[in-house]
Amino acid sequence: MNTAQIIQAEHDFLAPTYTRPPFVLNSGKGCYLEDTDGKRYLDTGAGIAVNALGYGDDSLARAMQQSAIGLIHTSNLYYNEPQIQLAQMLVKNSFADKVFFANSGTEANEAAIKFARKFQVENGNPDRKDIIAFYGSFHGRTMGALALTDSEKYQAPFRPLMPGVTFAEFNDMASVRHKISKHTAAIIIEPIQGESGIHLATTAFLQNLRQLCTDQGILLICDEVQCGLGRTGKLWAHQHASITPDLMTIAKPLAAGLPLGAVLMIDQVASAMHTSEHGTTFGGGPFVCSVALHVLQRLCDPKFLSHVQTTGEDLMTKLKQLQSPLLKEVRGMGLMIGVELTIDVGKVKKLAYEQGLILIQARDNVLRLIPPLIWGKAETEALLNRLTGLLIPELIAIEQNGRQP
Repeated sequence: MNTAQIIQAEHDFLAPTYTRPPFVLNSGKGCYLEDTDGKRYLDTGAGIAVNALGYGDDSLARAMQQSAIGLIHTSNLYYNEPQIQLAQMLVKNSFADKVFFANSGTEANEAAIKFARKFQVENGNPDRKDIIAFYGSFHGRTMGALALTDSEKYQAPFRPLMPGVTFAEFNDMASVRHKISKHTAAIIIEPIQGESGIHLATTAFLQNLRQLCTDQGILLICDEVQCGLGRTGKLWAHQHASITPDLMTIAKPLAAGLPLGAVLMIDQVASAMHTSEHGTTFGGGPFVCSVALHVLQRLCDPKFLSHVQTTGEDLMTKLKQLQSPLLKEVRGMGLMIGVELTIDVGKVKKLAYEQGLILIQARDNVLRLIPPLIWGKAETEALLNRLTGLLIPELIAIEQNGRQP
């Protein structure tokens, strides 16, 4: 099938839940992707923060091939060694005592909701069912996770959602205290909000939130589906604030694009769950866990994390030096950076495709840069060259003339 045939077949056979640009990606190497017509694109999205090791990684390919020789699936009715090995490695490299495996970040958040409520039941507080989330949050699109997601667009068509959710102002302890009640079971927070535009929780806010939860008997859940696993230059984003949560949800890069998510938790939470109170058919299968072991081993390497930190700092510094009236603010940490513009980012994205650059956005006016973590100086220079051309002459002309790209 050629490009046109593939696009037409999508219209004919897939539910219309996505808006896609008019090309078909079919290969990649490093931080670059190539479409079916042979055009190369510098990728700043990494499959939405998934492809931490980039594309065409030989070592990863060998790990996948070796893993595929063994069992692909056994279900969770039986033990499998890779699942146990991966859990051990996650515990060793985190605050956690126990792990539950799911298939995605959304499913991990659904599990965290259940675990938090069950913890309160087991500890004599059956009326503590409510969860506090934050304005600007994104935790997924299934009914429980969607209830925790601050988006009228995402929520409105699907109400009624899970009850018992209230939203507090991000980085505002007075707002959090105002929303707490005798029914509050947990507070869930992204240390860096991704979908809403790369907003960082301050160190003081996270530390005060941790203390408040401890004092009130409330569980603190960190959603690190997007900001965890090395994205910020530390393995976990909450480490920058020197705190530990009670539960943490992870996914995206964990198995290099294969479906795997997890909830990491302290013993007190894990012990509240009993046999058959939660489960999954596919979560933590031997194949995906074998691949994730390879990925996690590389992401835990201090040299790898140091590279992410220094590369991110360099990219942030150079982005802030861009001279453009369209540039409002650059913010972020590591290789999770938001470039806020004064115009609709959709216009930038369309022009960027023409320049061989893949950009993704957060809300209407923020470029969300979450590239492969193997990003280097050459990619930074290539990105800056393209952005300089996009953010100065062409888009200013579009804005002044009202011309559509």
